Amino acid sequence: MSGELVVLRPVTVDDVPALLPMFRDAEGSRLTGSHGDEEPDEARIRAWYDSRGDQDDRLDLAVVERATGNVVGEVVLNEWDPDNESCGFRISLVPGAFGRGLGTEATRLIVGYGFEEPGLGLHRISLEVYTFNPRARRVYEKVGFVTEGVLRDALLWEGERVDATVMSILRPEWLRHRGRDGAVGRVAS
Repeated sequence: MSGELVVLRPVTVDDVPALLPMFRDAEGSRLTGSHGDEEPDEARIRAWYDSRGDQDDRLDLAVVERATGNVVGEVVLNEWDPDNESCGFRISLVPGAFGRGLGTEATRLIVGYGFEEPGLGLHRISLEVYTFNPRARRVYEKVGFVTEGVLRDALLWEGERVDATVMSILRPEWLRHRGRDGAVGRVAS
């Protein structure tokens, strides 16, 4: 999948050196609610990425910045539920990749693929975003994700309880706006 700013391609074990800063970033860990105080285990991360091609319930793609050719993150469609035509979504970028539209375009590309790839048959893509991550929430709203509700006190982070907002986008919504102007993150009714 290719856009003006990024290319999405299958993530490989060779991408691990470029992705390691993402695992070492304290702010990224906070924004995604990823607990863990120890240094990321590179061997374990390599084994994880080496097994991605064997998974049939998820799609893990590297986000490659077109201008530099650098891997700057990953996007994932996960928890694929063919019976309900749904899956989850997540994105994570390395430090320094924010604020340039890379995440927004990567999100548009993977959501478009999820709804437009005939073999997937998706009707719904969902995610959760913590209330202390308004930047991510704005991206999701721009692409057309709609707020469904709040999971109260879903995360305990450094002694503080944090809510998670549940958001989703449906295929008919995507086909109307394809994640462009007019996609507004409203509250589902």
